Amino acid sequence: MDDAKTARQTFGAHVAALRKRARLSQSQLAARLCSVSGTATLTRNEVSRWERGERLPDAWLVALATVLSVVPADLERAAAVARGEVEELQDDHPHAVVQERAGWLLTHDNAHGGDHVADAAIQVWHSERSRISGEDKAQLAVVAELAEIAGWLLFDAARPGEARAAWLESLHLARVAGDRTLQWFAMGLLAMEATESGRPGEALALCTEITGRSIPPRVALLTEVRRSRALAAVDDRARARQSIGRARSSLEDSLHPRDPQWSWWINDLEVTGHEAEVALLLAEPARAVSHFTRTRDLVQAVDPVGRGALYYSTAELDALVRLGAWREAEESLTRLGPLLRNVTSSRHRGRLRKVLRSIDRDGPRWLVDTARDVTGG
Repeated sequence: MDDAKTARQTFGAHVAALRKRARLSQSQLAARLCSVSGTATLTRNEVSRWERGERLPDAWLVALATVLSVVPADLERAAAVARGEVEELQDDHPHAVVQERAGWLLTHDNAHGGDHVADAAIQVWHSERSRISGEDKAQLAVVAELAEIAGWLLFDAARPGEARAAWLESLHLARVAGDRTLQWFAMGLLAMEATESGRPGEALALCTEITGRSIPPRVALLTEVRRSRALAAVDDRARARQSIGRARSSLEDSLHPRDPQWSWWINDLEVTGHEAEVALLLAEPARAVSHFTRTRDLVQAVDPVGRGALYYSTAELDALVRLGAWREAEESLTRLGPLLRNVTSSRHRGRLRKVLRSIDRDGPRWLVDTARDVTGG
């Protein structure tokens, strides 16, 4: 057996193991990949060919990573080995260190929220920071990425001030390390926090700084998402719609080789959710509901009971309550029950508390009772 075929079969066995870990059949995996990618062309037979090493899923690697809950960079590097582009996987890239130290924290956050792992992320980040010596750019990049992770978990745990401090350090270290992709990511996260904390002008300035450079297509897409939210927050309706429209159009283009690995998660679900949030900020709850209805279907394919499901369900309930669609709001409330038992994201629970106060104030008594039954309030 030639080396190339052996390499492909090794990769195929890896995909099969990941699929089985996710408790999916080949048909179920094919269906979820179609849902995530927005196409309907993939079949069980093609998945079988991948797992036998007859073909490589080059065009599907990003979607595969999403559905199988693995790090896209790792899957793509394994595929590079199978294609013969590299002789063996190297474990000295900063991301490999970060995955070893903090990968499980992100996995926990995706499943259960960041509340219980945010402090652990801080400890890992600070521990690696203490190992910085001189101008070791590799270690600077490791600490920059760990600071981004700690910041995200702090943000999810409703600790935005600490998250902002972590991302500012990440941005500084990324600049010293000369890692442009980490700089873009940190600036995007800072723009997100600025908008949600009531500083849309700061978010717009960050977006302008990012797009003032030559950036990969998916970085530009994410920046348009951030910009659209900030513009909607200042009621610049026309430019907010134009910006989110550019993001939607960009998503329909194929992935580009220049896209950084972390941009894999900018998918149809993500953009649809932001379209809905922009509509809410522009006081258009009916339009928001139509988008959130779609996110409900999309999230079922990738995150039916995790943090993402709690976010989209809470946001949909928010839109329905603003619209005064009480019966639909009751249905949305009942879907929240199991998610609240599984996820402890303080950020999303904080939003839910605001929605429940609106129900108490404006909703019919029977819906108020339902809300208390579901949330234990």
